[in-house]
Amino acid sequence: MTYKRPISWMHRWSRPIMAGIASIGAAVTAYLTYSKLTGTAACPTEGCNIVLSSPYATVLGLPLTLFGFFAYASVVILAVVPLLVNEVRTKDLRNNLEIWTSWLLFIGTTAMLVFSGYLMYLLAFEVKALCVYCVASALFSTILFILALAGQKRLDVGQLFFAGTIVATVVLVGTLGVYANVHEPTIAITEERPAVRGIPITTTAGTAEIALAKHLNQVGAKFYGAFWCHHCHDQKQLFGKESLQYLPYVECSTPDRRRQTATCEEQKIESYPTWRISGQSFSGTEPLEKLADLTGYQGPRNFQNALPAG
Repeated sequence: MTYKRPISWMHRWSRPIMAGIASIGAAVTAYLTYSKLTGTAACPTEGCNIVLSSPYATVLGLPLTLFGFFAYASVVILAVVPLLVNEVRTKDLRNNLEIWTSWLLFIGTTAMLVFSGYLMYLLAFEVKALCVYCVASALFSTILFILALAGQKRLDVGQLFFAGTIVATVVLVGTLGVYANVHEPTIAITEERPAVRGIPITTTAGTAEIALAKHLNQVGAKFYGAFWCHHCHDQKQLFGKESLQYLPYVECSTPDRRRQTATCEEQKIESYPTWRISGQSFSGTEPLEKLADLTGYQGPRNFQNALPAG
């Protein structure tokens, strides 16, 4: 069943609107990617940083938001490309570009819609935390899908349903495969802690790192984190594996990753890592120099480890 629809207001403006919404999505996901890679606070709500620090926020070793950025950027490009072609001089080229990009936009936004729907399920039943950026992204994906559907010049219900079903199935199966082992944490074996659950620490501690870790313990500083948290891992990497036995680290995650321990609930820890120093809270991976300054550390400062690039 194929029929040609008259050019409507929705069809005429669907691409500019899609480009505008996708540009906002690209800007937000770029910001979140930067925040996750640098360990800086990103969200205005309590649960947002918990979501961004959860094991679901990383795919194939990369921030999930990075893939979101590429998805939104692709929508911007596909929506704008036909509009850049002069309709009077190269009408056939523009028509062909509209047809092909319309299909690609439909396929892409279908994938985004399905994946966003799965993420909403994870937020509600697995992570159990609210992320305003995640909800906004799901809303953007829904609107983009509707606009991509409305922007079809020729509406072939059978083809659209078939293509949408295939894309949705592939995305859902792929997503379930990617997250299949998310609840299987790795085990780090060290001399100090023979069975520490978490990501292995590969850096070596120098005299300065060990001295600072001991000093932090002595002054009552606390480092709250979770064994699955990559930013917490980065913080431990700065200290080195030999410092772990002295580091005032408090594990906040239960083994199933779904809840906090009673200690961290009492302390109202909202994101990982969180440092508590002299009654003040500091969120994110902190440079050792800053920790030394905050606690009045007077020992050696020839710290030898640095955060990983990118």
